[in-house]
Amino acid sequence: MNRWQTSRFDLDLALPKIMGIVNVTPDSFSDGGAHATPAAALRHCEQLLRDGADMLDIGGESTRPGSPPLPLDEELARVLPVLAGAVKLGVPVSVDTYKAEVMQAALDLGADIVNDVWALRQPGAADVVARHGSCGVCLMHMHRDPQTMQAAPMAGDAVPQVLQFLQRAAHDLQALGVDKARIVLDPGIGFGKTVAQNFALLARQRELLAPGYPLLAGWSRKSSLGAALQGDAPAPPPPAERVAASVAAALLAVERGARIVRVHDVRETVQALAVWRQVQGVSRI
Repeated sequence: MNRWQTSRFDLDLALPKIMGIVNVTPDSFSDGGAHATPAAALRHCEQLLRDGADMLDIGGESTRPGSPPLPLDEELARVLPVLAGAVKLGVPVSVDTYKAEVMQAALDLGADIVNDVWALRQPGAADVVARHGSCGVCLMHMHRDPQTMQAAPMAGDAVPQVLQFLQRAAHDLQALGVDKARIVLDPGIGFGKTVAQNFALLARQRELLAPGYPLLAGWSRKSSLGAALQGDAPAPPPPAERVAASVAAALLAVERGARIVRVHDVRETVQALAVWRQVQGVSRI
């Protein structure tokens, strides 16, 4: 549970790892357009590494609520030049995609991890990962799809539903010959869930550790944090003003057993985890 096998790296997760987000998109909910060219995206990759990121997650299609699907050729044109540069930076590189063709092209370039919001349910995706033989994979829970997930979020207690889905997705992937050591699970904060359900998944996150896979938590700048911060204001703070809340959520996720946190604000998260590590050290004396 404390290791993650990827294409080029056998990652020790005894201490939590920080995955820096690189959105090569004009329309992502938080930083769309900020790194939309290959040169800008690679500069951002380098800055995230200077800030202390352990790995990079590069995506070309926004999956914010209501976002339309992106044509395959456009996604390839966005991400492949960035991936080609990022794999030379000496850290694990993840491709954030649900399209089998993008996964294959990214792995051919040397990417280490496939991070899929659809948990490999799109045609051909599971076969690409199974054929590769060594890449890491992150399976995420999403209710419905990006176009409808927040128009009709899931009902009832989210924790057992998410747990059952992730267990099944991991089991099905192992049945294709993928070693358990390659698999990480993500509860999919904000993907078709209410604010209350998202915070229940954080409060009861340890229940999601039962299957024995490392857990990735992606709370960074999410709308549920905005809702928690809104108070009596007419609107929640915009994503860029949710940094402190994002860091708090990442820290709570680590406290509850997450081994990877996927974040926009790497430097601030690194600082928070440095304090957490000091407390962990003192508690063992």
